[in-house]
Amino acid sequence: MRRLFPVTEETAARTPDEAGGGADAAGPRVPGAGAADREWSLAELAAAYAYPAPGPGGREPWLRANMVSTLDGAAQHEGRSQPISSDADMRIFGTLRGLADVVVVGAETVRQEGYRPARARDAFAEARRAAGQTPAPAVAVVSAGLDLDFALPLFTSPLTPTLLLTGAAAPADRVAAAEKAGARVVIAGDGAGVDPARAVRALADLGLTRLLTEGGPRLLGQLIAAGVLDELCLTVSPMLTAGDAQRIAGGPPMAVPERFELVSLLEEAGFLFGRYRRT
Repeated sequence: MRRLFPVTEETAARTPDEAGGGADAAGPRVPGAGAADREWSLAELAAAYAYPAPGPGGREPWLRANMVSTLDGAAQHEGRSQPISSDADMRIFGTLRGLADVVVVGAETVRQEGYRPARARDAFAEARRAAGQTPAPAVAVVSAGLDLDFALPLFTSPLTPTLLLTGAAAPADRVAAAEKAGARVVIAGDGAGVDPARAVRALADLGLTRLLTEGGPRLLGQLIAAGVLDELCLTVSPMLTAGDAQRIAGGPPMAVPERFELVSLLEEAGFLFGRYRRT
């Protein structure tokens, strides 16, 4: 079964079948009616996951996260997210990248997941040209110590140059090594670490306002604590793993839980794909 339906004040009291053919609260039509026997097209998913339209003052940065979690709260299995993912999850993963200006990711996730440069996708080429975007999103790695292998393709052969978000006290030799490899170092903190709000603003100052973070949990926890996360795209995987795997967000707890609202919900083969926005 495949369904994608909006959740609005009008549809909240309706059944999933009744809600299936509606429109997103922000306007675009979402896949639903008649979609149970076919795969959603990338164009449909792109409309469903579109970033907010620019306001009167122009486009402001919008930071969304894309994460996956099992039923028992695990964000990884044996250190990686792929074992708890699915084909539909990967289509949405590709769609979110196809819409973004930049993918923000923590250094540990780069190391564990073997991150490669984002690639250009033909399905998004024309839309990206029309929006003034590069053929593929940049990858921005958040790292205090810059303890990364700069010989990896992420740094040596990206279609769009990789960015490194770090603090002013980052080791000078590592900054030099990163720049020699072709990465652009962006200072987003006065000390060794990165200030999340300053990182978002630094990226926006570079013209990168459609922001996507893929974690990991430590980075997402920092973004949540700083109050800069606007949207969470969460895949709930119908799996149980037990063990002691991390949740999607780590770090100190919020003093007061922050409320997000459900905007849309997709289901395929028991996987749920929720989209939540800050209220």
